[in-house]
Amino acid sequence: MKKNYFLLLSLFAAHHAYAQNNIERKGLIAKEMKSFANKMAVGNTNPNTLNYDLQYQRMDVSIDPAVYNISGSVTSHFKPTQSMNSIYFDLDDEMTVSQVVYHGNNLNFQQLSTKEVKIDFASAIPANVLDSLTINYSGQPTSANNAFFNGTQSGTAVLSTLSEPYGAQDWFPTKQSLNDKIEKFDIKVTTPSQYNVASNGKLMSETMLGNGQKRTFWRTQYPTAAYLIALSVTNFVKLNDTMGNPPFPFVNYVFPSTASNTTSMSNINWTKTVMDTFETYFGPYPFRNEKYGHMEFQAGGGMEHQTMSSLGSWGRGLIAHELAHQWFGDKVTCGAWNDIWLNEGFATFGEHVANEKLLMTNSEFRNYLLGQKDFITSSPGGSVYVDDANLENVGIIFSGRLSYSKGAYVLRMLKWILGDTAFYQAIKEYHSRPALAYNYVRTQDFNASLLTSTGQDFTGFFNDWIYGQGYPTYNIRWKQTGNTLTFKASQTQSSPTVSFFELPLPIKVNGTAGQVAYFALNNTSNNQYFTQTVSFPVASVEFNYDYQIVEKSSTVTQDNTLGTTDFNKEEFALYPNPAKNEINIKGLDKPTDFTIYFTDGKLVRKGIYQPEKPINISELVPGAYIFKINDKNVKFLKK
Repeated sequence: MKKNYFLLLSLFAAHHAYAQNNIERKGLIAKEMKSFANKMAVGNTNPNTLNYDLQYQRMDVSIDPAVYNISGSVTSHFKPTQSMNSIYFDLDDEMTVSQVVYHGNNLNFQQLSTKEVKIDFASAIPANVLDSLTINYSGQPTSANNAFFNGTQSGTAVLSTLSEPYGAQDWFPTKQSLNDKIEKFDIKVTTPSQYNVASNGKLMSETMLGNGQKRTFWRTQYPTAAYLIALSVTNFVKLNDTMGNPPFPFVNYVFPSTASNTTSMSNINWTKTVMDTFETYFGPYPFRNEKYGHMEFQAGGGMEHQTMSSLGSWGRGLIAHELAHQWFGDKVTCGAWNDIWLNEGFATFGEHVANEKLLMTNSEFRNYLLGQKDFITSSPGGSVYVDDANLENVGIIFSGRLSYSKGAYVLRMLKWILGDTAFYQAIKEYHSRPALAYNYVRTQDFNASLLTSTGQDFTGFFNDWIYGQGYPTYNIRWKQTGNTLTFKASQTQSSPTVSFFELPLPIKVNGTAGQVAYFALNNTSNNQYFTQTVSFPVASVEFNYDYQIVEKSSTVTQDNTLGTTDFNKEEFALYPNPAKNEINIKGLDKPTDFTIYFTDGKLVRKGIYQPEKPINISELVPGAYIFKINDKNVKFLKK
């Protein structure tokens, strides 16, 4: 989406830049939320377009950036999935369709107030046979959505597009539901000859037409979501270069004022460096056969248009964010706006990588992470996943705190759990799987990919950190006896939607003579005890020393009264977890009332636990539940 992120802390003034960039982020998100609200009625899916596969579109339009108008045609090649008497395309009714041509004949059509064109065939066309038609249209796209907009830069006209989430239909007929990428797209734009046109894919030709007009032809042969198709038109300075190894085109279309700005050009050229870094950690750039680059526009922030991001400014954090989107958001694209974190959280994590590896010292990066963590925990609730009930709440869908920052920190926590090598390998495999690459993905696809890559089931982690709300607060107590360190970890949760956050706890132990030891305590239950061995006197213990996990207001206390009596007690536990047909309890020796709830708080059943007898759960549908007994709330998974 229009990016509303931290455009990176200055290397010399990290805290000041953090505050300034947070202001920029809030302003840009507010603009995107307004745009989304105007388009919300479209929803994730148009059911009228589910009966065909849109395989190719050819746009052939005329645009003068000084005139707010577009005219021309779009030819669509499609394959019906069933016999059909009519076909629908998404197109705003502000546009005027003049003709629909099918095999040389005109077809009847209707423009609907639902922002659709319904086209009737003379007779039913068969399933699974590739077909095509051409829609001729013109008009002034609605200005309310800001998907098609013009203005001036240094006195010269400029026109650009930005279609996320539902703006593609504002300026061309297409299919913009998040279920069917367009395999190939040709973009032919005729303009007055003094202008240059930037767009997706590879520049095929620029042809002077002899009447003061020029036709520019771009082609992309990678599957593309409709909202990622874009163009920008003005008197661009065209900068052609290469990047990567082996090299591929690095193409930038910038305003003349930008081309003469030393700082902007330095940051644009820095894209080569961050590209090399992302290829190391994320895998090969996904569109190497075409290009990467930028086209400048006036919307502010940026937008990850496939192969050519649109940028309104040239901060290195913004450049890194949009580049990361080429893997996460463009190659693999969220399959519903519920899962927008798969685009925005991953791209914000790209900022993490750029900051850590390229832009910041260790202490500056820690300050950046602290700022992110404090932002995430500034409110006790809210989930990264946007449930259906909140799809009308644009503040939740485009939440900088949840979709961007917390989504990115979820990935940082996965990296802490898995270790850098296994994590980055899993990330590379996620966007490369044949069923996912260049396709739409959902949160469950990412979870399943992690299981395949690592052998670890992160369902419980996702239930806590993606579908659940809030964060933990820890009280860590410790005591040294000889070479033995005893820890007790207690946890409270900011939201009742999560009964317990199971995480390895990052511990740093500092010796009296400068010695250091590091531990990861596998915290799976509340008030859990751990013992570790150290060979030196301990002066202090630090928790979450590199901000590996999200938590708030946690404390670490030396407690010489910490004994082993409680440690040796049999702790309460519910097992197995996940469970199939029955669950067992240890730590209770008398009949006790229990209840089972869905994670949304709905009561499922009540009963009385009988010591040493399993509780039958075979009738429960698979999913996540909360088991409550006495003062214990334990989340378990039913397989």
